[in-house]
Amino acid sequence: MPFLKRLGYFLMGLSIGLIFLTFFLKKKSDETGVEFCYLPNCRVLKELRSKPLVIDDSLQPFSDSLAIRAVLEDGDVLFRKSDTEAKPCKIYVVRGQSNQEELELTFLNCESETRLKDYIKL
Repeated sequence: MPFLKRLGYFLMGLSIGLIFLTFFLKKKSDETGVEFCYLPNCRVLKELRSKPLVIDDSLQPFSDSLAIRAVLEDGDVLFRKSDTEAKPCKIYVVRGQSNQEELELTFLNCESETRLKDYIKL
C-alpha cells in the first residue's frame, strides 16, 4: 500500500477519534462540572477559587466581591510580579476586568484559605 494512502487512512481515523473524544469530554464536563485546567494560569486561578476567600478588614470598604470573583474566573496571573516560593503563603498577582474596570489584585494562597491582600483599580 502506498505511503500517501496509509497517511490518508491514518488522518481520517485520527480526525474521527478526535471528534468522538471532544464530544464525550464536552458531555462529561457539562454534566459533572469538571474543568480541564492544565496551563499554569488556569491551575492557579482554580486553586485560588477552591478555598474560602478572606478579605482584609482594611480593604473591606474598597473591594467588590463580585468583581473579585470575576477576576478569579477570567483573570491573568502575573507570574513576574508573583512570589510563588513565599512561605507560609504563596503570593499571586492577578489582573483582570470587571464592569469595564481594570483591576490588579494580590492574593495570599495559604493552605486553608485565600486572602485578598491588595486591591488596585488601574
